[in-house]
Amino acid sequence: MFDEGDLAVRASRCNIRLAWVQGNGVNMPDCFPTDRHGWSELLPERQGTRSLSGAHRVAWAVVGAGVTGLACARRLAALHPDQDITLLDARLVGQGASGRNSGFAVAVSHFGGGFEADRMASYRRVNRINQAGLDLLRTQVAAFGIDCQWREDGFIHTAADRPAVRECGHFLRYLEAMEIAHTPLDAEALTARLGTALYQAGVHLHEGALLQPAALVRGLADSLPANVKLHERSPVLGIAQGAPLTLRLPNGEVRTDNLVLASNYEVAKLGFLRRYVVGSTLSGSFTRVLTDEEVAGVGSQKEWGTLSLHSGGATLRLTRDRRISLRNAAEYHGGALLSDTQLARRQAIHRAAFEKRYPQLAHVPFEHGWSCVEGISRNMTNFFGRQADNIFLAGGYNGSGVSRGTAFGTALADYASGGDSPLIDDCLASTPGAWIPPRPLLDIGAYLTVRSRFRGVGLDR
Repeated sequence: MFDEGDLAVRASRCNIRLAWVQGNGVNMPDCFPTDRHGWSELLPERQGTRSLSGAHRVAWAVVGAGVTGLACARRLAALHPDQDITLLDARLVGQGASGRNSGFAVAVSHFGGGFEADRMASYRRVNRINQAGLDLLRTQVAAFGIDCQWREDGFIHTAADRPAVRECGHFLRYLEAMEIAHTPLDAEALTARLGTALYQAGVHLHEGALLQPAALVRGLADSLPANVKLHERSPVLGIAQGAPLTLRLPNGEVRTDNLVLASNYEVAKLGFLRRYVVGSTLSGSFTRVLTDEEVAGVGSQKEWGTLSLHSGGATLRLTRDRRISLRNAAEYHGGALLSDTQLARRQAIHRAAFEKRYPQLAHVPFEHGWSCVEGISRNMTNFFGRQADNIFLAGGYNGSGVSRGTAFGTALADYASGGDSPLIDDCLASTPGAWIPPRPLLDIGAYLTVRSRFRGVGLDR
């Protein structure tokens, strides 16, 4: 039974009613919406695993089959080979944020503002976590033959307008002080590499990987150990404390000794981090596949990725399958994806940014648009650790979740199993999250926080 003392999300609190989600062939609660867009749209259609029905009793349950949940379930399976692990996701694998980001697995984080020598220990701690996640992903992609367009020779941080050029100077001082491998790039070098004359300064970071994010998480899901049972389109609607814990789903329940929450900002729908993490909605577009002549005009490299040194600047990819992907819009939208109508309006922003960089490709249409929700905290920290008896959580990656989420998920499995490691220590040392006021102040504060990212963005947008 679920009473008022439960750590449960009421159907009324989530405004849940079972509604048909076109194309998914399943009844889904309104508080877990999805669509067909994103990097999955470039892949063959995925049927997915069976949604959960009936009553189940397991030793471990993991909620969320993004990079964090997949890494956690994989590690739990290795630590407890004789125990059953149930992995639940409200959507199809690849339809959440892990399959909708721009496909950067970072080894080195960019910390905005001037270099602060007294923060070097913190910088190193975050980068150790990033590197651990990158190492894990590299090993898994190779071991399981995951075809996700993995390319590991770093990427380029770019600057076009004065604030970003100034930030480039800060970034270079940080990289030099930290002895991180990099190559400074001037305007001429950037034009040669990227085929656009927009950027005035930049840095090639030698470490880091580019990838097709939806293909990555699909590959990770399809190669899970035998004692992990994945149920897609299986949203958890409520959690009842006790021994065992009980998870309520639309068509069944799971009773478990241990629970890991790996659904990032959506843990708030289950009563956790409700004043510490919110969802910021990003959007971007893909071009059609470029011709040989068009590809020759977008730089000397066959594949590349750029991250703006302005927090509100555009992220670009020239993908292995010869599309340009551009993401340059972020907004507070109540933690929801954009409707097709809203996305079509945002594409005018994407189009202006694309043609500003590549006027020679003004004739190339966008073939797909997409939106994504990232979990952000007020003070840009992450969350890791125990939330209640036998309930563990990791999330809040502020847009850097591919490598960091992989490391957090792996470390959380060890931590929940009573282990100890330097990686666990690094994850536990995350700065405490800053409290976010309730609505309507939440909406106002989140809106202003997201808008502040674009202050002074100028040409970098």
